Amino acid sequence: MQRLWSPLVVLLLSYCFSGSQANRVYIHPFSLFAFTNATCEDLQTPVSKPQETFPVVPLDIEVLTPDSRNLSKLNTQRQNTTSERMVVLAELSNALGLRMFKAFSSSQKGTNTLLSPVNTFGSLVTLYLGASKTTASFFQFLLGLSRGTDLEDCVSLVDGHKILKTLQSINSLVDDKANVEVATLIWAFTRRDTRLSKDFIQGTQDFSDSSFIRSVDFSKPQEAEQLVNSFVEKTSEGEVKSIFKDVNSSSNFLFLSSFYFEGNWKATFDPEKTSLQEFHVDETTTVMVPLMTHTGHYNYTKDEVRRCTVVKLPLSKQFKMLLVLPHDGPSLHELESKLNTESITDWNQNLQEGLLELSLPKFSMSSVTDLRDLLTSMSPEIEDKLLGSEAEFSQLSNHKRFTIDKALNKVVFEMSEERAGHQDRMQQAGIPLKLSINRPFFFSVTEGNSNAIFMLGKITNPAL
Repeated sequence: MQRLWSPLVVLLLSYCFSGSQANRVYIHPFSLFAFTNATCEDLQTPVSKPQETFPVVPLDIEVLTPDSRNLSKLNTQRQNTTSERMVVLAELSNALGLRMFKAFSSSQKGTNTLLSPVNTFGSLVTLYLGASKTTASFFQFLLGLSRGTDLEDCVSLVDGHKILKTLQSINSLVDDKANVEVATLIWAFTRRDTRLSKDFIQGTQDFSDSSFIRSVDFSKPQEAEQLVNSFVEKTSEGEVKSIFKDVNSSSNFLFLSSFYFEGNWKATFDPEKTSLQEFHVDETTTVMVPLMTHTGHYNYTKDEVRRCTVVKLPLSKQFKMLLVLPHDGPSLHELESKLNTESITDWNQNLQEGLLELSLPKFSMSSVTDLRDLLTSMSPEIEDKLLGSEAEFSQLSNHKRFTIDKALNKVVFEMSEERAGHQDRMQQAGIPLKLSINRPFFFSVTEGNSNAIFMLGKITNPAL
């Protein structure tokens, strides 16, 4: 395998492992997520066992119920997930998410950017369940789950279901549902005559709160596109609209994962102190936006090496937001180029409590990311091997040449001021340091038990 793919392997490994070794849990991830008695399988041989497939229910716009699932079984499986697995998988998801975010954000200069590392990781693992051995091996390299000791032209496969159940367990660590709400939905649309693999169908249920798998007649692409989009809009309660475009008569498979995160400021900003103020988009552009202000004790640090100020905002007992504002002079792009798991760890370790008068813009945002574009931003060769012309998904359906035409992620991030939270009206002793988030900034939302990053975002213009 090294002789055949060494340039790509080096590239994938550099994305997966560079900058993360210092925090790596001593147990190799492969040993936590591998099949029992995992062995090296010859990449040149056909699939060793026939796929168990199931017919797919035709899409009916009047039938909006999610796919049936054994909830008690799923809850038991999630409860059996160990904290060790969650911590290790969170580290892998964080490392890959930060690298994807940097690459994608760099290709989207001047625009707001939003990515959910846990949701992107889960989407890739769900698709991995349908990949051929060769394509699966590339997925494993990218995800950081390769064994590392396989012989040439062989691959030892991990159990994708263990990974997806662990990710869902991480998503279920919401400790204060009055302040934080998280939901994952999956849609998959396949052509009418297709049977999908049991592994893939089960994977969508392992990872999501609700899943919808339907077959569609793509022979009339415009009607099919309208029908699919209408179905997604209705089953997402209006959150996802007109998501699929350019559907054609040769389409095989459309995939969509939606991740919804709604949080609430634990210490509520006083509405009386919200006012229109200038936000400096760049050296020549200024917009007027509502800036919220609160004076209180915050954990913050000034990073003179990376030239930025970092403030931690609690959303609940376990969920925290980091706001990262470049100092005057350095651009947000310069700061992003230094982002990795070490930088976030350093910030968290160096936080100190102090009295701040903090002003920041109101912001909620959403994004639609094409996984192909995301992988291409890292490397066109990675996209080609995982989802493009060289990718094979022989384990996904009963068709030999089965392609993934669309693979999209929809992420919705909302911060509400209307739900539970307390206003600290006590007079604060001392003179507060004033910090105004009035120029482009970076933020992350992390869950404290697993240390998983749920959201990564860049705000260049809150008026957009």
